Amino acid sequence: MHIHILGICGTFMGGIAAIAKELGHKVTGSDQNVYPPMSTQLEKLGITLTQGWSPEQFNPVPDIVIIGNAMSRGNEAVEYVLSRKLPYTSGPEWLKNNLLQNRWVLAVAGTHGKTTTTSMLTWILSDAGFNPGYLIGGVPGNLDLSATAGIDPFFVIEADEYDTAFFDKRSKFVHYLPNTLVLNNLEFDHADIFDDLDAIKRQFHHMIRTVPNNGLILNNADDVNITETLELGCWTKTQSVGQQGDWQVNLLDNKLGNQDGSAFEVILNQQTLGTVNWDMTGLHNVYNGLMAIAAARHAGIDVQVAIQALNQFKTPKRRMEQIYAQHDIHVYDDFAHHPTAITTTLQGLRNKVGDARIIAILEPRSNTMKMGVHKNTLVESWQQADKTFVYQDQQQSWQLPSDINLKVCDDIELIVSQVVDFVCPNDHIVIMSNGGFGGIHVKLTNAINNKFTNIS
Repeated sequence: MHIHILGICGTFMGGIAAIAKELGHKVTGSDQNVYPPMSTQLEKLGITLTQGWSPEQFNPVPDIVIIGNAMSRGNEAVEYVLSRKLPYTSGPEWLKNNLLQNRWVLAVAGTHGKTTTTSMLTWILSDAGFNPGYLIGGVPGNLDLSATAGIDPFFVIEADEYDTAFFDKRSKFVHYLPNTLVLNNLEFDHADIFDDLDAIKRQFHHMIRTVPNNGLILNNADDVNITETLELGCWTKTQSVGQQGDWQVNLLDNKLGNQDGSAFEVILNQQTLGTVNWDMTGLHNVYNGLMAIAAARHAGIDVQVAIQALNQFKTPKRRMEQIYAQHDIHVYDDFAHHPTAITTTLQGLRNKVGDARIIAILEPRSNTMKMGVHKNTLVESWQQADKTFVYQDQQQSWQLPSDINLKVCDDIELIVSQVVDFVCPNDHIVIMSNGGFGGIHVKLTNAINNKFTNIS
């Protein structure tokens, strides 16, 4: 079958393309911006890519068109598909009908931690000797690919609450048919498509309704929004994870005497089952790991085996990924784009580094951030940082309050120069954005290296 994918260079749609190719289909696709690394990955798979939306891309006519959720009415390619009545579907629906119907699906949902927890769970299954299928919305550290069909019954998927397509406004995860469902957390986000928190709860409950009664739902016992959503109706066995849950942790001190999440005991029903010692930090990652262990156990993986796998776990790209460590200066790239994620990320780093200075650099890039939905809670989120630099372009309609430890700039080059002037050895810099941030990562690390190389 010839499958043509509109919006192919997004992480999710690129994963769909890779899986379809692996299943033996001819795959082509297009996007407005065709550039590495996704374009390179797809081309290596033998997938022909078209830049833009010209109708010529439909020659020869594909058997079916998969339309990404970034595509909307008025788009030239979309209008061509509709006017010619070409068969079309969404990525989640195609995945459901062609792969998930006959698999043991382990789905990871939540406002925060989806990519990391999905990567952990996939790695546990892989390290245990299985060849699972998976689709991860990021680049995993322990695995060669972000998506594959796999061979064994298990399929691990990052269950995103964002809408499916312009013709299907349900959340993507409604299509995934989970046997094992992880509910990490639930907060208001995606203000561009959800009116309020209750609207998100409804979508989560739609997914809960699809879990069979012989499945398992792992829920965050400390999240009131998850609890309230389950109270709308649940027909599946549940296990809770959290301070008051079935699954609990005992944090252990690091070398500074702080509980930074780098070591913790795993407890189930008040029985200690083992200890995780890994490179991750932050209480949020501790509970991501605990969720992954619990989900793997439901799939038949012994807890000790799962713990040993997590001891070797490498963080996914852009999840507190250390991208520079020279001249006693450490720079991290992190995907945090919500006040809660920013808070937990910086708190974890603070517990790790003690009194060392932390410099936070933030781009409020998500649609929710741009709309100013979180402007009142954003300032509190970086209180663990000694200095914060925020990029805000002139088109944003809201402004941050002035603060002695806060610098707001509309010029990335200026942020780089100011950070380089401020930074000293033993500092830790965290760059937080869910986009490319104008190439600031390379610009900043090069500038730091030039400064301190010249000094030495």
